[in-house]
Amino acid sequence: MREQLEAYLKGRFGESVQIHDFRRLGAGVHGTGFLLEVKTERGIVSYVLKDLAPEGLGHDYPSDRAAVFLLAYDEYGKLPSHIRAIDVIAKKEDGTIKSVSGGTEYFLLMEKAEGISYFNDLERFAGMTSLQEIDRMRIDALSNYLAKIHSVKKESRTLYWRKIRDTIGHGECLMGVFDSYPDGTLSFEEMAKIEKKSVDWRARLKLKEYRLSQIHGDFHPGNIWFKNESEFTLLDRSRGPWGEPADDVTALTINYIFFSIKHYGTVKDAYLEALNLFFERYVAKTGDSEIYRVLQPFYAFRGAVVANPVFYPELNREQRERIFRFILNILDSEVFDPSKVNDYIT
Repeated sequence: MREQLEAYLKGRFGESVQIHDFRRLGAGVHGTGFLLEVKTERGIVSYVLKDLAPEGLGHDYPSDRAAVFLLAYDEYGKLPSHIRAIDVIAKKEDGTIKSVSGGTEYFLLMEKAEGISYFNDLERFAGMTSLQEIDRMRIDALSNYLAKIHSVKKESRTLYWRKIRDTIGHGECLMGVFDSYPDGTLSFEEMAKIEKKSVDWRARLKLKEYRLSQIHGDFHPGNIWFKNESEFTLLDRSRGPWGEPADDVTALTINYIFFSIKHYGTVKDAYLEALNLFFERYVAKTGDSEIYRVLQPFYAFRGAVVANPVFYPELNREQRERIFRFILNILDSEVFDPSKVNDYIT
């Protein structure tokens, strides 16, 4: 790393600089510090190069650690008597070191998806008493896909616990979604009731770290674009590659429930068939009947999403209340039974 670091320094400060000393200062609980002494035309200048431990405290993925350092770069110099941050650097796959600091905003450049969003299928289900063959083919394709990626397992109590914690407390998940609700949608006390029940589920799920699996992380219909009868492209993998399979399963299946409530006020016809068919095929392929005993807080999060007026302003008050009843009843249920979904919303 010393050679690559010196190449970076020459590009950053000029060709005349050289590394005089580079050594570890000591390993702490949260990370490591390195002493970096650089020969310049002004003499030897000393810096500290900091990294973070790669697991725990929400620093599990490289993007987590990047976020910590980018925030530090932005804020160190704004507080009186605080040391300055000089740069944020990244070690690339080829070993080179590049600066990534100084952005006022960041963007992701990605491929353009081709196909039709699965939301179109869900809207089409309205008025259908049963699924068409293409719908069953697509549910089979979706359950096959999740069964395949969820078969990849990883041993890490830290990452499993993180997924449960993030589902309840992350800014993009349950508590963060509630904080985005317009005033008057749901009282703070009603939100807290759902949050407290979800926290109780956290204690139960902590014992199930063996379930940690490869996941997509945001497997909802807007991120699923079908190219033909059964082939699809995915968008927007979110919040880390490892987690609880129920995260993906509920992200998809809450929409069979939500769209049916939106159109009928209950879950029936093609929507009910789709819900039952997905679970039937997913459990048959994975053997994961335990999923009915772990998905409750994930349904709470996904239910809070579809009940959010910011995302779905077309819902009326009664429809939202049915979703909130679904959330509360699910959180009070030891085992979820898809065939009895209407019992949870009444």
